[in-house]
Amino acid sequence: MLYAILCFHDEAEVDGWTREQDDAVLAKRAKVTDPLAAAGRLGPAMRLTSTPSATSVRSGTEPLVIDGPFAETKEQLLGLYVVDCESQEDAVEIAKQLGQDETGGFEIRPVKLYKPSTIGS
Repeated sequence: MLYAILCFHDEAEVDGWTREQDDAVLAKRAKVTDPLAAAGRLGPAMRLTSTPSATSVRSGTEPLVIDGPFAETKEQLLGLYVVDCESQEDAVEIAKQLGQDETGGFEIRPVKLYKPSTIGS
């Protein structure tokens, strides 16, 4: 089953990282994601642009469009991984490995609707 592993972190902290610090985090995470990719278990993995570039659309009779993310929180959604896991427990173990020795957190959600991507085809 596919799981989305959503990455939450303090955006100000991440934006303050030096290039070397950022590269070190990505290299550490590659130790987890590279084997998943080699096994054909890693789907899209992406970093989102900063929250000031976000636009939120609130549904309703008259949809409301606002600048920025909808929720004001200490940690923001900064990226995600899509991983094919045998179970929720497997997804939890992967998230633990991804976040080892970091601050922030990960939210894991099963992906219920799957439609193959046509991007880049």
